[in-house]
Amino acid sequence: MTLEGKRILLGLTGGVAAYKSAELARALVKAGCDVRAVLTESATRFVGAATLQALTGQTAWLDLWDPRVANQMAHIELSRDRDLIVIAPASADFLAKVANGLADDLLSTLVLARRCPLLVAPAMNVEMWSNPATRRNLLTLQDDGVSIAGPASGDQACGESGLGRMREPAELLDDIEAFFQPKLLAGKRVLVTAGPTEEPIDPVRVITNASSGKMGFAVARAAREAGAEVTLVTGPVSLAAPQGATRIDVRTAAEMFDAVKAAVAGCDVFVAVAAVSDYRVAHPAAQKVKRGAHRTWRLDLVENPDILAWVAKRPRAPFCVGFAAESEKLGEHARAKRRRKGIPLLAANLAQEALGADDNALTLFDDRGEHPLGRGPKIEQARKLIAHVAALMAAQGRRR
Repeated sequence: MTLEGKRILLGLTGGVAAYKSAELARALVKAGCDVRAVLTESATRFVGAATLQALTGQTAWLDLWDPRVANQMAHIELSRDRDLIVIAPASADFLAKVANGLADDLLSTLVLARRCPLLVAPAMNVEMWSNPATRRNLLTLQDDGVSIAGPASGDQACGESGLGRMREPAELLDDIEAFFQPKLLAGKRVLVTAGPTEEPIDPVRVITNASSGKMGFAVARAAREAGAEVTLVTGPVSLAAPQGATRIDVRTAAEMFDAVKAAVAGCDVFVAVAAVSDYRVAHPAAQKVKRGAHRTWRLDLVENPDILAWVAKRPRAPFCVGFAAESEKLGEHARAKRRRKGIPLLAANLAQEALGADDNALTLFDDRGEHPLGRGPKIEQARKLIAHVAALMAAQGRRR
């Protein structure tokens, strides 16, 4: 587990989203973190210190002058052994304090005196979020190296709707996990394709495949965690793109090819995870073909463009990574596909073990041979893949 043994200080400020922070505290502890909670006075109007104490197994702190700290320097003592401070929810008022170096309670003083990194999860009304003062404060925080997780968009407790909701606890757990990932691709631009494509037969029927898109989305997330600027071109799937990634939705192989051609310029890495249809119907019917209209129905198919091969043959092509889902003879077929595509790295798995599943067993093929990654969750496999890509790029001395 990536978060095992991490020491987190979880700060709560005033806002109804504080109820989510109780679940976040529970999730962090379950992930193996040592969690220490600090609440502002206004936070206690929404969730009690006893709740956080019960969930973390540690004293929850409220008072700058707490006599339990012998030297009355709780703002120093509480943060010195922490790996990360997470403020969730982070109110507009608290963000303004941090941006301007104000410190008038335990949590704001502790943040000002910190030596460890800071991640904030904003939560406020949509108008407060869009207010120019808040926008200026956020720019200051970003310039100061503060990580900002969210916010999300949706219905708010005030009855209005829009940006300002705090991200859900599971999403924030992902954000915290991502924070600790090594930034192996910082400054790089990565283009990822994911999911299936659909080739229409008529307005309601398609040729497609069983790809869920999970592996491609995991690769996009791992690349974002590694510090890259990520563009994700995806076929029709019901998955949420990683925060910060640019998502482009397509349906057909031709649409995916067009999207890749438009986005590939200036990219450092291209990872072709999508299960692109090899063929499309030559002449799709303009109207739905009724049952019984044909005793037999013959479809004439034509080959779709090979997106990965096209990218690999470009002048100054990005570092190209292919994927192969095979049903047998994994090594033999994977090595042949890598040679045929002319790419430095190919990841392969057995389709019957991976399609639609949350875990995978990948083997990487490069000039040095085979590198089995073992079996594990797709996000862990994606992180190993990205680390391998970064190592190969470093060995090649690739620079833009």
